[in-house]
Amino acid sequence: MTEPVALTFHARALDEIAAHEGVVAVLADPQEGLEPGARRVNRLCRGALARLIEGEEFAKLEPGDSLRLAYPAGMAARAVLVVRLSRRADAAQARRAGAAVGKALGKAGALVLAGAHRHAGEIALGILLRAYDFNAHKTDSEKAGKGAVRVMVSRPDAVAAEFEPRRAVAEGVFFTRDLVNEPANVLTTQSFAERLVELRDLGLEVEVLEEADLERLGMRALLAVGQGSESPTKVVVMHWKGAEAQAPLALIGKGVVFDTGGVSIKPAASMEDMTMDMGGAGVVAGVMRTLARRGAKANVVGVVGLVENMPDGRATRPGDVLRSMKGDTIEVINTDAEGRLLLADVMWYAQERFKPGGMIDLATLTGAMVIALGHERAGVFANDDALCENFLKGAEAEGEGAWRLPLGKAYDKLLKSRIADMKNTGGRAAGSITAAQFLQRFVKDETPWLHIDIAGVALRKEDSDFAPKGGSGWGVLALDRLVKDRYEG
Repeated sequence: MTEPVALTFHARALDEIAAHEGVVAVLADPQEGLEPGARRVNRLCRGALARLIEGEEFAKLEPGDSLRLAYPAGMAARAVLVVRLSRRADAAQARRAGAAVGKALGKAGALVLAGAHRHAGEIALGILLRAYDFNAHKTDSEKAGKGAVRVMVSRPDAVAAEFEPRRAVAEGVFFTRDLVNEPANVLTTQSFAERLVELRDLGLEVEVLEEADLERLGMRALLAVGQGSESPTKVVVMHWKGAEAQAPLALIGKGVVFDTGGVSIKPAASMEDMTMDMGGAGVVAGVMRTLARRGAKANVVGVVGLVENMPDGRATRPGDVLRSMKGDTIEVINTDAEGRLLLADVMWYAQERFKPGGMIDLATLTGAMVIALGHERAGVFANDDALCENFLKGAEAEGEGAWRLPLGKAYDKLLKSRIADMKNTGGRAAGSITAAQFLQRFVKDETPWLHIDIAGVALRKEDSDFAPKGGSGWGVLALDRLVKDRYEG
């Protein structure tokens, strides 16, 4: 796993500022005086810092934006990064300020003068998230590397203790990003399962169900997705028992390690991005890692279906009829609508075995979701208003965009089949809604359920505030917050 940059908290040591050779980050606001560390920087660079802060360009910055003073006189630093952030700023603004530092981080590291800022931990989290760099497949000459970060604060021991759960979240986000970024010849169903088995070292119970097990369970819809691939289909169960008396929350992830579309093959353009079609399973894995790392006092089970969708002589054909684990029959209209087949069986299995108090599935399920919400928000569908509101509140608090869309019986007619209980796709109209409507047929009446379509947010083509382009890790923060607020409270 890509490790977060080394980040430690230290007491103010003003005499060390002049000698730091990397980036020195200063937090400032034109309406407020300089804190002691910033005053020392201003003195060292002969008033240049104060002039910058008083200038028109700095006044136009949004909270969390920054300007650079390159190679300041009187300091060894390569640059002073001046980040606009008020002492009264909220947690989201503080995290964004930290991201500015993470983006500017180089081999020589950074010294961050956070002083007594009440959200120093959020500043640190922003640094870690934005400093992520996936370079596992670059030669040593291409690996840039990033140096350590020292954050000077007025209460280093207290801030460090408060920050530890957030460090665990950052590690979970990195785990998810790595999985999404890996190419399909590296992240096969086998190697994906092996990475999840390694989570036993953190205290998770991990079980791998092989194809023979899935056959015995009747998971024929899931198995049909992978029957054209040489990679074996698997289901991996991860269980964190932090509160055994509690009915578990079940997190279900779609793990299609590569999606050609099968016989209904996709266009060649951008097919290389289909390495990210396991994004839902990646998020579930990242959340489970986070819960174990921080010792969450909750009972959570993560179940992911791992499969590859390939065309060959054994592949499922359009027009085939499958029988799910539940017993319902499904006419396959389009083999590229494979994620819902996987989820149908895995969701039913999780309910049958674990009797969850709530269930959330995550999947890069429909291109229609990208058309509807772009790359800023995931689509959320729910049969339970309270669970949905809890999730949306947590997502907003963590800065992860999500939007609720409707379910309704009127959409069911689009899924009617002439020869089976249902079709696996209702066509282009309301494509994301009919996909959710299909999944709802595999949710028991007593199970509170969310379906989260992350097709637009799992992989970004450009940098975002908290991540370079590539796997975003969207959902780890929001789901960890949901567990903390709803299941640990």
